[in-house]
Amino acid sequence: MDEFALIRRYFAALTPAHPAVALGIGDDCALLTPPPGEQLAISSDTLIAGRHFPRDTAPADIGHKALAVNLSDLAAMGAQPLAFTLALTLPQADEAWLAAFAEGLGALARASGMALIGGDTTRGPLSISITVLGSVPPGRALRRDGAQPGDLVCVTGTLGDAALALQQLQVGQSPDPVLRARLDRPSPRNAAGLALRGLAHAGIDISDGLCGDLGHVLDASGLGAELQVGQLPMSDAFARSVMPAQRLRLQNGGDDYELCLCLPPAALAQARAACGALPLSVVGRVVAAPGLRMLDASGAPLPAPDSYQHF
Repeated sequence: MDEFALIRRYFAALTPAHPAVALGIGDDCALLTPPPGEQLAISSDTLIAGRHFPRDTAPADIGHKALAVNLSDLAAMGAQPLAFTLALTLPQADEAWLAAFAEGLGALARASGMALIGGDTTRGPLSISITVLGSVPPGRALRRDGAQPGDLVCVTGTLGDAALALQQLQVGQSPDPVLRARLDRPSPRNAAGLALRGLAHAGIDISDGLCGDLGHVLDASGLGAELQVGQLPMSDAFARSVMPAQRLRLQNGGDDYELCLCLPPAALAQARAACGALPLSVVGRVVAAPGLRMLDASGAPLPAPDSYQHF
């Protein structure tokens, strides 16, 4: 099976009719028509086997996660998903693997209203690179540089599940199914990102760990923050599987794909209502003095754990 047959068989159907797509797969470039008056939001991520997902991960889960981590970047900006490209490097054209990968990728694409509009395939060590495109009205994106002193630092969902699942896999344990699902099939918070546009002053998705990612917001905004460690949200599966002394490290281990937002206190109730069933927890506050400070329940400082490092 050559490259073009592979694309036709497994990926051409992922370009449905879409108002933003004037021309999809099949030419040298795709042609997009963004919504009138809106800006394009563009982001790329690469996933490498053995680095970003365990080598024995099911191909359908790999397809889901590859798109989910990119959708999470659009969520962080409050951008409406439109389309994506896929660059897929494969050791070989394994038909069963490709069918399952395309199923996982396509299911999330359809659920998110995304159209696959192009990309590339080649032979080599397994890696998946996706570029997502979204749209946002000018001046409405949730940027990193908009935090203000007095803002509440809030996070959606729970933290640490994926990091715990990965740690358990690395030592030969079988993770709780809830934890493994958070590692293999993260849920990008696009609905929350859109709902909180206009309410939050700043936002970022938590991919490398809360401390590191919030640090990017603080650096961009020229501010600091105080985090209450005891307020970091955790799932029941996480709480019953981890000793208290290990929780903070794992809750900063990354791969959460939740949103971290800086909200004015007056907007908290409206923001929680906008998130619906998705929990929105207050974990700290933004302060004028630069730097991130971790505090225990008594207000005593704690050392900030390391976040995930790509190099």
